[in-house]
Amino acid sequence: MTTTTPPITFDDVRDAAARLKGVAHRTPVLRSRTLDARVGAEVFLKCENFQRIGAFKFRGAYNAASRLSPEQLARGIVAYSSGNHAQAVALAARELGTSAVIVMPEDAPPSKRAATVGYGAEIVTYDRYTGDRIAIGEALAAERGLALIPPYEHPHVIAGQGTAALELLEEVGELDALVTPVGGGGLMAGSATVAKSLHPAIRMIGVEPEAGDDTKRSLEAGRRISIPVPHTIADGQALHTPGELTFSINRRFLDSIALVGDDEIRDAMRFAFERLKIVVEPSGATALAALLTGRAGALPRRVGVIISGGNVDAGRFAELCGSA
Repeated sequence: MTTTTPPITFDDVRDAAARLKGVAHRTPVLRSRTLDARVGAEVFLKCENFQRIGAFKFRGAYNAASRLSPEQLARGIVAYSSGNHAQAVALAARELGTSAVIVMPEDAPPSKRAATVGYGAEIVTYDRYTGDRIAIGEALAAERGLALIPPYEHPHVIAGQGTAALELLEEVGELDALVTPVGGGGLMAGSATVAKSLHPAIRMIGVEPEAGDDTKRSLEAGRRISIPVPHTIADGQALHTPGELTFSINRRFLDSIALVGDDEIRDAMRFAFERLKIVVEPSGATALAALLTGRAGALPRRVGVIISGGNVDAGRFAELCGSA
């Protein structure tokens, strides 16, 4: 009989939480009677838009970067990202006294690019529809001797992301379901590892933009499926295939995947702003959109939602949400 060792365990997430203590923010959990009444459940919103760099990505980036050897830190770090992981690695590098090179798509949101530069990183751009960011990142790592920290395909990154769900469950207790955005799958993989370890009966519901349903298709096929790079306002979820490590976890733990359209994401962003008084970026709003539209299905009594980020500049936010 053969056994497969999981990429990460609950203990890995607890270890990441200890490493992040005093470095990452313990983000707030918000409640809304209006939201509860609208969806027919008690909803607990884990607001990672209040995390350092404005998104959950700092958790995984710092957890991975802080484990590099002194020699690796002396040479520097390279990463590829559409924005939030870019900022996270740049800040983690600054905190640890090293440098960062970030491979970003040419059409990355200007606010995310400016923030990444502001944290001291060097940016190398590419065309997301024709270029291969992984190949570019690996080439830079080889040429310059840099340590590569990918946005989700790394055990320490996945474990770091799982600390958001760990904090949520520690604060509010047992949940019947946890709804989480899915891009490359790191946040879901880490969250599911924690949630299923603590509460095996919990329902794990992933959410993708309709145009970027690579994980849903992959789960249905039982293997990783690639799709054309999607065109969606949820730029953090504009990926063409799930990660290998993340998919190996998510195929075990995900109970369902919900899809939401761009207009529904805009409505969720507007709801968060008007009713909850928080700013949420498109990718960060997809899980909330799945609840508001009913696409997450019939909800049990106690539901957790991870609001994964809030990095959207004022002009873009007004463009997306300015008219009903």
